[in-house]
Parts: sequence; structure tokens; C-alpha cells
Amino acid sequence: MTMSYAVRSDGAGAPLSAPTALWVIPVSEYAGVGRHVLDVARHGIPGWRLVFLCPPGELANLLTAAGAAVLTAAVDPGSGIARAAHEIRRVVQSLRPRIVHSHLAFADLCLTLAIPGMPVAVVTTEHGIAGDDLVYHGSAWRSRLRALAHAGRLRRADALIAVSASTAEVVRRKWHPGAGVRIEVIPNGIDPVPHSRARHPGLHIVSLARLAPEKGLDHLVRAFAVLAAGEPSARLTLAGTGPLASEMTRLVSRLGLAERVRLPGFVPADEVLATGDVLAQLSRWENCSYSLLDAQTHGLGVVATAVGGNPELLPAQCLVPATDHSAVARRLREQGLDPGVRPTLPVSWPTIDDMCARIADLYREVTVR
Repeated sequence: MTMSYAVRSDGAGAPLSAPTALWVIPVSEYAGVGRHVLDVARHGIPGWRLVFLCPPGELANLLTAAGAAVLTAAVDPGSGIARAAHEIRRVVQSLRPRIVHSHLAFADLCLTLAIPGMPVAVVTTEHGIAGDDLVYHGSAWRSRLRALAHAGRLRRADALIAVSASTAEVVRRKWHPGAGVRIEVIPNGIDPVPHSRARHPGLHIVSLARLAPEKGLDHLVRAFAVLAAGEPSARLTLAGTGPLASEMTRLVSRLGLAERVRLPGFVPADEVLATGDVLAQLSRWENCSYSLLDAQTHGLGVVATAVGGNPELLPAQCLVPATDHSAVARRLREQGLDPGVRPTLPVSWPTIDDMCARIADLYREVTVR
């Protein structure tokens, strides 16, 4: 295990005398959860000293560069649950934090094994639970086993943060947390984009998604074929990597769209949003999508499925069934060519500071019980 600390110079960090909250993150890459973690690290949680425990890699490097206190250890799924639980227990014994805050299922379950008998409050953030059992687990029996495991580990939790009201509802329905578990909805915060580009009409459709079955990209390509038949200027970029890359390439070729559809692999989100006119996301489930948040702050049109937390951050004119390819094509055209119907975030949507302040409020509540 390695450990690195850096002193923040922007005033957001808490003094060493502040109580410690240990964040356990079992991923090394900067993606959805990594984005959330880095946002919190940069802004700080008022009144708390944060220490981040994650595997070595990109996220640890970005946290260190941001001036965060970072510990790296084998707490990823590839290291196995027994080793990860051992590493977490060692860190908790050494740091003696007031709160241990876990993210993602692997860390949640490891924490259950790591801290029996330890005098710490336990908080977890649920970023990715689906109402449909088959979205992430592939079979109903696997989902049931996961639900039983999560119901068991929540007996030790003091609070669960859900990133959308939909997430909270699914947690209650599937995991049956006890009355002693506080469930608080705190959406992913996002700040306005300074000097965001002016909205203009156009039909460059973009997708920022893993090339995986749950993202509905086959429906997007087929809907784009309908759009492209009547709109010579329309083009589509599917930015991302994943197991369906070859299948998507074959589908594009089979539909005669090779000249109008690009699959460039990974592209930084800002680059995609800077050149796109409409973000399309036909996922089978989303909880609180950073892509949808970013698209709105950048002035893009949005077309998405009415699943999970999407209706909480998008108006009705942006929502459509993925399997109705003609309807998807119509919405893509509307959102592209009429900037006046493009969505903006609700005025009550939290900034990153708002999000961190709400986490601080929850921390105070669970530590004064």
C-alpha cells in the first residue's frame, strides 16, 4: 500500500484537526464515479478531512494532482474480495476515521467484511442500480443474489446516498433497507460552463457511452438511418469503447452508413460536446448521467430514454422509447434543428458546492446519533 498527501492551496481542504472521512473507491479509471470523486476532492466537504483509498492508476494520479490525500492499495475487483477487505481494514485501523464512505458494489461488500466491531459510521453512495434485473447482471438469479448481499450489508450502514429519486425507490424495493438506514437523495452536482458556445442548429448527433448492450446503441444507429434518409447533412459519432465495437461497425456498414457514422474509440467528453449538436443516449437504464448533465450545460439538444433518473433532469420533449426508431429520428431532428426546444437543467439542480454541502449535512447527522 502506498500513501501520498498534498496540501491544498485553495482553501477548500480541512485542517488536520477536522474529523476524517475515508472514501473507498474500487476503480482506477476516471469515468462516471471517478468524475464524482474528483469533483468532491476539488471542492471539499465542509468541516471534514477527506482521504481517498483507491487502486493505483489514473484516478489516484488525478486526485494527487488536485491536492487530495490519497492512499493506493489493492481494493479493486481484480485483487479479490478477501485481499481488498484486508487492505480496507488496515487503513481504517491506521486512520481511525469517523466515517467510511464506500462507492460501487464491490467496495460496499468489502467494507462489510472489513469493519466488524469498528467504531465508524458507514455511508454508501449508490450510483448504478437498475430497476430491470437483467440490465447489469445478465440473469434474474444473479440479481437476486446481489440483492441479498446488499440487504445484508445495509444492516451495518448508517446512511445511503442515492443519486436520483429513482435510485432511492429501486434501493427500497430491491434491498429493503432497515428503518435505521437514512436514505438521502443527493444528485450529482454540476457547475455552469463558463463561456459555453452559442446554440446553433445542426445535425451532428453524438453519443458518449460504453459500447455495451445496455446502452441501446443498435437502436440509435437504426434510428439514425431513418433520420439520414431525409437529412443529407446528418452525421453520427459514437465515442467510446466496449465489447460491441465490432458489432456496431458491422451494423453501420450493413446499413450503408459508413460515410456518415464514426466510431473513433475513446474521445474526451469536452471534445465531443464541443462539436456535437445533439447528444443521444438510448440506455436501458440510467441513474444520474453525467453525459446528460454535461450536454445541457454545453447547450446541446438531448434525446434519451425515459428510464431511471432521466425524467428527473430532462423535459418530456427529450424523452422517447428506444425501440421506436421513427420517433427517435423525429426527436433527433427537432433537437438538432430547433435550438429553442433544447433542454436546460432545472434551476434547483445542485452545483458541486451544493452537493458537497448536502453530504456534509448528512455526515453530521450520522455522527451525532
